[in-house]
Amino acid sequence: MRSEHPERAAEATHSEPPGKSALDEAAKVFVGVRRQLFGIAYRMLGSAAEAEDVVQEAWLRWQSTDRTVVLDPPAYLATVTTRLAINVAQSARVRRETYVGPWLPEPVDTSLDPQTGAARGEAVELAVLLLEKLTPTERAAYVLREAFDHPYEQIAAILETGQANARQLVSRGRRRLAAERREPVDAAEHRRLLEVFLAAARTGDLAALEALLAEDVVSYSDGGGVRGASRIPVLGSARVAKYLAAFAPRFWPGAGTECVEANGRPAVLVSHEGRAVALLAVDASARGIERIMWVMNPAKLDPYVRSLSSPRGTA
Repeated sequence: MRSEHPERAAEATHSEPPGKSALDEAAKVFVGVRRQLFGIAYRMLGSAAEAEDVVQEAWLRWQSTDRTVVLDPPAYLATVTTRLAINVAQSARVRRETYVGPWLPEPVDTSLDPQTGAARGEAVELAVLLLEKLTPTERAAYVLREAFDHPYEQIAAILETGQANARQLVSRGRRRLAAERREPVDAAEHRRLLEVFLAAARTGDLAALEALLAEDVVSYSDGGGVRGASRIPVLGSARVAKYLAAFAPRFWPGAGTECVEANGRPAVLVSHEGRAVALLAVDASARGIERIMWVMNPAKLDPYVRSLSSPRGTA
């Protein structure tokens, strides 16, 4: 017997004799680590929908496993989830080559679970998830170590490699991410820069925009071919400022804005006539705003908006 909803299975048969509650016990164990499993898959894939699919597949496999021989269920489930996510990540790279316009990660609401199931909040910001220089195996090693504090022995077992190689994979991940991204500003400064940027963008203030932007800033607009958005990234402070100033008269009149949280950082939800049309997020360092991210694809935006009204959050 298989259940598609471990949460329901865990609540279904409280009055059954102990011998008939194996599925309930399996569901209880699974629900206890579900947030962590989602966090692993999401950090590796940058897609909440794909992460949920991976977690669902892990649940189905857990039901069909001989659980009497599993000594450490959380470690076993982390292994299954990581390996499934690696497979999905490998195929996702191919799919993203045909994606219409820039691909941005699917945002998640972290207001209820700031670390999205992890021991630490590393590798959950949109800007980090956007950096796909790591191979799926390198990203897995980095996520397991940096966000979930797994010991190298366990990482090696999950990835079916030696401990020395596991350490190298994590170290390589750190170096590559450090090379791609400057040290981010703290939360208060991030919020201040976002607020000032929003004011300048709404008015199309060219001078104010240029003053806020790092020289090599990049603006990404992910419309997925559904919403009107630039199909190529816009690079450089002068070009991005001019792009935003030209964009302002068409986009901002009549727009409503709401301060929200996405992926552990402040963000702005933009609406027209009561319908969300974009999630605006930025990545900032001491040099100014490094990346501007506009999530406009309804397939990514709508689940995030629904999660804002959910008492349980996305993760």
